[in-house]
Amino acid sequence: MAKPVLIVTRRLPPTVERRIEKNYRALLNPDDVQFGSESLLRVASSADGILCTTTERIDRTLIDRLPNRLRIIATFSVGYDHIEVAAAQRRGITVTNTPDVLTEATADVALLCLLGASRRAYEGNRLVRERTWGRWSAVDFLGVGLQGKTLGILGLGRIGRATARRAVACGLSVIYHNRTPVAEASTIPAEYVARLDAFLARAQFLSLHVPATPATRHFLNAANLAKLPKGAIVVNTARGALVNDEALIAALKSGQVAAVGLDVYEGEPAVNPGYLELANTFLLPHLGSATIETRDAMGHRAVDNIDAFFAGRTPGDIVAA
Repeated sequence: MAKPVLIVTRRLPPTVERRIEKNYRALLNPDDVQFGSESLLRVASSADGILCTTTERIDRTLIDRLPNRLRIIATFSVGYDHIEVAAAQRRGITVTNTPDVLTEATADVALLCLLGASRRAYEGNRLVRERTWGRWSAVDFLGVGLQGKTLGILGLGRIGRATARRAVACGLSVIYHNRTPVAEASTIPAEYVARLDAFLARAQFLSLHVPATPATRHFLNAANLAKLPKGAIVVNTARGALVNDEALIAALKSGQVAAVGLDVYEGEPAVNPGYLELANTFLLPHLGSATIETRDAMGHRAVDNIDAFFAGRTPGDIVAA
């Protein structure tokens, strides 16, 4: 029986690619070039499945032009907002993701962003690297301590809970806002705040952990930023589209927000230049899942789903079929 043809849109960890090459007729991307819609369609003409990443936009127009033989799109990510799932459902194409395996790594980066922003890490790092650090001072580069402060977590899912556990260990009290209370919150502990206005008003630190949807796009706008305590610190390791960049930059300039730690950006890899002009921004290039162990686990989880599908089983991480 012929092996299924699998397109792998980006270069993946070596252990994952070796597994794919063993079990599939693999169309790998050793040069790690970025696929556009037309180039992806060209290679997909003889494919049975696609293993993609968040850097490919697989929208309705592309999905409608995919060959009938292509029956699965597995994304190397938890989020799948880069895939138009409803269009895949209409075509009978299964879509899978890779939950669970990047929870701890992403929560580590959320804490890194929180600490980097609150302790003015960018300013201090720049001072040392530019050799402009003159002398120690008792009143220079004063940051914001965590102990006794309140962290508000928007979205207490797996990554939100992992971030909350780290925050409690650092001396923060945790509140959260969700559509409904989360049973596991009592083990952290974290207090559920049902009203968004009340939640924002108490969040001296705010960490975003919700998916990007039409309802959450630009959640952090001027109106919601104004509801935060003056001098709040904001962290986003979820999706760039959650933030209205111009509103957040204005809040950073006015002091309504004291500092921000960002690992994701709307339109990345482009970054709003306004962030780059400010000293109170701690910026990372989407490192949330970037550990050797996590990227290996993500790749193998994606291949697990593909293996199950071609073996006639239901993939464990199915989001559309």
